Amino acid sequence: MQDPAYLWLPTYPDDISWDMDIPQKPVFTILDETAAKYPENAAFDFLGKKYNWGEIGDLVNRFAVGLQSMGVGKGDKVGLFLPNSPCFLVSYYAVLKTGATVVNFNPLYAEAELSNQIEDSETDIMITVDITMLYEKMHKMLHGTRLEKLIICRFTDMLPFPKDVLFKFVKRGDVAKVEASKRVFWFDDLIDNDGKITPPDINPAEDIAVLQYTGGTTGVPKGAMLTHYNIYANTVQSLAWFSDIKHGEQKMLGVLPFFHVFAMIAVMNLGVMAALEIIALPRFDLKDSLKIIDKKKPHFFPAVPAIYNAINNSALTRKYDLSSLEYCISGGAPLPVEVKKTFEDKTGCIVVEGYGLTESSPVASINPIHGDNVAGSIGLPVPGTVIEIIDAEDKQTPIPLGERGELCIRGPQVMKGYWNKPAETAEVLKGGRLYTGDIAIMDERGYVYIVDRLKDMIITNGYNVYPRNVEEAIYLHPNVEECIVAGLPDKQRGEIVKAWIKLKEGREMTPEDLKEFLKDKISPMELPKRIEFRDEDLPKTMIGKLSRKDVVEQELTDS
Repeated sequence: MQDPAYLWLPTYPDDISWDMDIPQKPVFTILDETAAKYPENAAFDFLGKKYNWGEIGDLVNRFAVGLQSMGVGKGDKVGLFLPNSPCFLVSYYAVLKTGATVVNFNPLYAEAELSNQIEDSETDIMITVDITMLYEKMHKMLHGTRLEKLIICRFTDMLPFPKDVLFKFVKRGDVAKVEASKRVFWFDDLIDNDGKITPPDINPAEDIAVLQYTGGTTGVPKGAMLTHYNIYANTVQSLAWFSDIKHGEQKMLGVLPFFHVFAMIAVMNLGVMAALEIIALPRFDLKDSLKIIDKKKPHFFPAVPAIYNAINNSALTRKYDLSSLEYCISGGAPLPVEVKKTFEDKTGCIVVEGYGLTESSPVASINPIHGDNVAGSIGLPVPGTVIEIIDAEDKQTPIPLGERGELCIRGPQVMKGYWNKPAETAEVLKGGRLYTGDIAIMDERGYVYIVDRLKDMIITNGYNVYPRNVEEAIYLHPNVEECIVAGLPDKQRGEIVKAWIKLKEGREMTPEDLKEFLKDKISPMELPKRIEFRDEDLPKTMIGKLSRKDVVEQELTDS
C-alpha cells in the first residue's frame, strides 16, 4: 500500500520545502505588503492604461472606506460581476478589507443562473461596470431578487487616452444608460475619501473570504466557502513552485477570467504577491494575446489547454515573437501530451500541468519547474498538501501504487465546506480529506496521473472506458486540432463511445481513417463507435476549456 507521508519527498524539487511554514494571514495582506514594498513598480496594465502598486493600494483603501460608509462589513456578501479590469482587482481586495465576503459571478450567466446564485449566496450588493450587456442583466436583478444595491464602475475611466474618448463614440451602443436611483452608486463617488480604513478583526482560518460557485463533485451549483487562510495558503503554495521568480521585475499575462478560481490564484493573487506587472485583457482573443506577448514581453502565461492548442494551430504565430514566455501553467482541464510538446517547441517556454478544483482553492499539485516535468502527469503535491488514492467504492481503503482510485486531498487550501449545504459538504469532506470525484493513479515517486472523473467514466458492455485516454490517443493524429470524447446512452451496451473532432485547417480524414489509426493505440472497447467531424470550434466554457457537458447536451437535444 502507499504511504502518502513520504512517497514524493525523495523526488521533491531541491529548491522547495514541502513542509514549509505557511502563516495564517488575511488575503488582503498580499496586496498591502506588495504596495508597501514596491509602490513605484508597474502593477497593472489594462489595454494600455497603467497603474503602479502604490496607486492600486491607495484605490483599494479608498474603496474599502467607501464600502464601509455604506455599512459593508463582516457577514455581508458583495458580488463581483466584472470582466478582467482594474475595477476587478481593486474591488476584490477592497471588499476583503472590509471583512465582507466576495462572491464571484460569471458575466456570461443567464438571468436565471444569476438570480439563483444571488439568492443562494445572500448577495445584497453587486459591483459591475456600465457595459450594456452586464448592466442590463444586473439592473433586472436589482428589481427581481434580494439584491439591494448596485455599484457601477465606468469602463471608459479604465481606458487610456484616446481609447477612452473613442470608445464613447465608436462603441456608444455598448455603454449603458444607467438609471439614477438611491440604490445605484458610482465607484468614483465611493473612492472620494482619505482612505483611512478601520481594519476589521479577521480570523483567517474561520472567516470566509470568497464564496466560489462550482458544480462541485455532484453537478449542482454550490458555493465553496474559501477562508482567508485557504486562499492565502494556496497563493503561497503556488508561488513557492517558482523559486527563481524575480519579484517586482517580471510580467504576468492575464487572459483567464479573474472570477474563475484558477485565475484568481494563478494570475491575480500570485501576480500580486510576487509584485509582477499584470497585463490584463477583458477576455481571451487569440490575435490580441499574440500581439501583447510580442509587444509587452510577459514571462508568465497561465492558461487552459484549449488556449495553448489554439496558439499551436494558428498561422498567426509566425508573425509574432513569443520567446519572452518562460513559464506557462496549464490547468482547468487535462493537458494532452501533444499540445504541451508542440507549444514548448514553438515558444521555448516550460509548460507545467497542474491540478486542482474549486474546493481546494484550487491548486493541489503541479509538475516541477526544476526537476522531472512528466508529460501526462499532474505532478507532485504543492507544499503542505497530501494526496491519497482511495478506494472509490468504500471511500476508506488506500489503493496499491499504480492502481486506479479516487484522488483525495488534505491541506490548508481545502475549503471549509459548501455554503448552507451540510449534506453535500459531508459527502466530500470526510476525516479531513476532500474527495474529488477524480479517478487517478500514483506512481512510486509520488507523481499523480488523472485517469478521468468518476461521473465522466463510460461503462460500455460492463467495461470502464476513460474518455481522457481515448482523447489522448486521438490527439496523436497530426490532422486533429480539437476533440471531445464522451458516452452516449445505448439500449444494447448501456453506453457507447463517441468522438467529436475538429480537424486542422486544410486537413481531411474519414471515420475509417481515424479508426485504423487508433487500432494499435487503444483497445477495441475504447474505440469510438461514432465519430463526428465539425467545421466549427467545439463548445467551450467561459474559461476556454472544451466542454464535454455542452457537446453531450447538444447531441441529446438534437436526437
